[in-house]
Amino acid sequence: MARPNDGDQHESRQHTQSLLPNSIDFPLTEPTVARREPMSAKEKVDILLVDDQPGKLLTYEAMLHELDENLIKANSGKEALTVLLKNQVAVVLLDVSMPEIDGFELAQMIRQHPRFDKTAIIFVSAVNLTDLDRLKGYTLGAVDYISVPVVPQLLRSKVSVFVDLHRKAKQGEELNAQLRQMSSRLLTLQDDERRRVARELHDGLVQDLAAAKLIFARIVEDSASLKDHLATNGIEILDSAIQQVRTISYLLHPPLLDEAGLASALRMYLDGVNKRSGIKTFLDVQPQNFPRLDAEVETAIFRIVQEALTNVFRHSGATSSWVVLSREENRVVAMVRDNGKGLAEETAELRPDRIGVGLGGMRERARHFAGDLRVSNANPGTLVEVVIPVAAQHRKRRTLPKRADDTQTEASTLSVHPVA
Repeated sequence: MARPNDGDQHESRQHTQSLLPNSIDFPLTEPTVARREPMSAKEKVDILLVDDQPGKLLTYEAMLHELDENLIKANSGKEALTVLLKNQVAVVLLDVSMPEIDGFELAQMIRQHPRFDKTAIIFVSAVNLTDLDRLKGYTLGAVDYISVPVVPQLLRSKVSVFVDLHRKAKQGEELNAQLRQMSSRLLTLQDDERRRVARELHDGLVQDLAAAKLIFARIVEDSASLKDHLATNGIEILDSAIQQVRTISYLLHPPLLDEAGLASALRMYLDGVNKRSGIKTFLDVQPQNFPRLDAEVETAIFRIVQEALTNVFRHSGATSSWVVLSREENRVVAMVRDNGKGLAEETAELRPDRIGVGLGGMRERARHFAGDLRVSNANPGTLVEVVIPVAAQHRKRRTLPKRADDTQTEASTLSVHPVA
């Protein structure tokens, strides 16, 4: 087939490449992509046939008709790009020799866009290609070659393989999305259950214990010395029971999280951590009048910090830990660091086979809000950082201390103070 001269081809290629500036953005009319239900095993997929000769397109259409898929025809590279914008194409059957843009150039343009990096491209050639030509095609993204004359059974077989791969990959993506949704739902249900139990403990058992305390107090006022002593002991026991129930209630779901927000809830929680664990914990909140966030985001960040500090207490062997909560321009950052023994590299890399339910749950909470969880060794100790995008607000990023042994200097630099 005759090719246009180099000048005409260069001009045409520049015009068509305007459809893909920087191989990323399309100035064409945005395609309307309907929301799709999960792909079933029989749902049709799109196959794009590209050739400048209408007769060949009709031939390919006839050969592939029995596959019972959506066959879309394009007579040029420019038309093919327009089709790709508007459809989720599984396989592209592409003629190597075409005017304006040949198959190699078109394949390169398609592959440069991340949306089409997994689209199967099959080249059709009417000339004998050398090994170098085939290598060039594979380098540019071709997955197979078919020579003319095309054998119908061979064409159907090859296209069918890539259609099945596309369908299975799509089903896998949909299943993964469903699993993420289920995981997020389980976390939400868990938080709802904790909130319910906390309310029941506070409104039920605590009130009963308080009433029992009042009864014992009356015994003290009206009884002999021995009974007074026993009653006094009973009051002390009830005081301890009430405090324990309040602690359990707070750990399940702190009321301050709903009433006063994340910063206040963390201050009260870290106060309890200091008393229960013996690990000196510092808190830095920026800005000081930390704004309220969506209730779900506040709960997620609180649970991540809570789990991180639980890991510090159980596994780190640390004597000190630091928590930084910062509201930046368009995100919230929470960091937890300790001066303990650190983590194994495989765990710090969050490899699925090396992390437990705790780190896995922390990561899923962050992902639910399009956030990111990062874990690293701070030498000494471990650094856990969660970043969650929120509405824009102009704030500067806070930093953690670089060394854990110079507490006086670090506290001064960061304006970090022990939780009272």
